[in-house]
Amino acid sequence: MSVYLDHAAGTVLRPAAALALAEALGTVGNPSSVHRHGQAARALLEEARERLATAAGCEPVEVLFTSGGTEAVNLAITGAWRARGGGAVLVPGGEHAATVETAEALGREGARLVEVPVDATARLVPAVLADALAAAPDAAVVTVLAANNEVGSVNDVPGLVAVAHAAGVPVHVDAIAAFGAVPTRFDDSGADLMSLSSVKVGGPAGVGALLAGRAAPLAPILHGGGQERGLRSGTPSAALALAFAVAAEEAVAGLAAESARVAALRDRALAGLLAELPGAVLRGADPGQDRLPGNLHVTVEGAEGESLLLLLDAAGISVSTGSACLAGVTRISPVLLAMGLPEEAALGALRITFGHSSSEADVDALLAALPALAPAVAR
Repeated sequence: MSVYLDHAAGTVLRPAAALALAEALGTVGNPSSVHRHGQAARALLEEARERLATAAGCEPVEVLFTSGGTEAVNLAITGAWRARGGGAVLVPGGEHAATVETAEALGREGARLVEVPVDATARLVPAVLADALAAAPDAAVVTVLAANNEVGSVNDVPGLVAVAHAAGVPVHVDAIAAFGAVPTRFDDSGADLMSLSSVKVGGPAGVGALLAGRAAPLAPILHGGGQERGLRSGTPSAALALAFAVAAEEAVAGLAAESARVAALRDRALAGLLAELPGAVLRGADPGQDRLPGNLHVTVEGAEGESLLLLLDAAGISVSTGSACLAGVTRISPVLLAMGLPEEAALGALRITFGHSSSEADVDALLAALPALAPAVAR
C-alpha cells in the first residue's frame, strides 16, 4: 500500500502538465537567441507567461519566472528592501522558512526586523498590522502569507494590503500554499508582489514565479543576462514554465468543485482522527472559507509528531509533522509557537494534506491505520 497525504509539501504532477513538459522538452534553443530555434523557445516561454498570467489574474509582463517558490520569496523581500533603500522588514509570526531566513539575512545587511504577532489560528489581523506599521515609520516592506502552509489558515489579504498601502508600504504576498487551492488573484489582492510555486499546483518542481506589478519596488538579486525585465537573470526553462502554466490553468479552472471534493475528504479524515486519537486537537482556523480545503493539522496530547509520522510511514502512508528533525534533534514548529501553543503541546503535531490525486481510498487507509497509533505513541 502506498498513500500520499503530504500534498502541502508538493503535489502529484498533473497528466496534462507532464504531457506539456514532455512535448516542450523537444524544443531546442535559448529563448534569448535571435535565430529561429531561439525564437521558437521564446514563443513557448511567452505562451507560458500569458497562460499563467490569465490563471493568476495579472498581466503577462508582471510574471517573472524563477527556479521555484523559495527564489520568488527571496527576490521579492530582498529586492523590495534594497529598492526602497533599506529600513524595517515586517514579518508576521509563523511565516515560512524562506521568508524568515531571507529577513534574517537582510538583518545582517542592516535591516531592522519587526515580528508582527498572529492570533491563535496563525492569522494576521489587519488592525494588528496597522499598529505595527504605526510603530515602524521606517518600514520598507511587509510580507504576509495568503494561507499558512502548516496549519492552513487563510488571511484577509486585501484587508492587510489596504492597511499597508495606507501607511505607504509595499506588500509581498506569499501565495504558494493558497494559489490553486482557494481563489487567489494578483489583481484582486492589491499586492505589489506575489510568489507562486509550480509544484504546489501539480506542475513540475524547479519552476515558480514572482508576480511583480509594474510600479513595484524591486531590485535584482541575480546578475547576468538581464532576463525577466532585468529582474531575474538566468536562462529560463520554457518547458518547465509551460508545464507550470498548464497545471495552474487546470487547478484554477476546477477550483470550486475540487475544493469541495478535497474538503469533504479532509472532514471525513478529521472526524475519524478526532475519534481514534485521544487528545487530538485541530489547529488553525475552523474548516470553511478561512482554512485551506485540503489541510488537516492536529496536535495529539501525549504523543510525538515524529513518532506518528514514522508509524504511518511504516503503514505505507506519507504525511508530515509540525516539527522538523535536524540531525536527530526535534525542533518545535515556529508556527505553533507563534500561535501561543506551549512546547509540550507543539511536539505532538501532525499535518495531513489532501490534493487533486487524493481519494476516498486514501481516507479509508488512514482511518484503518489510526486505531493502532494511540497506544504506540505515548511519551
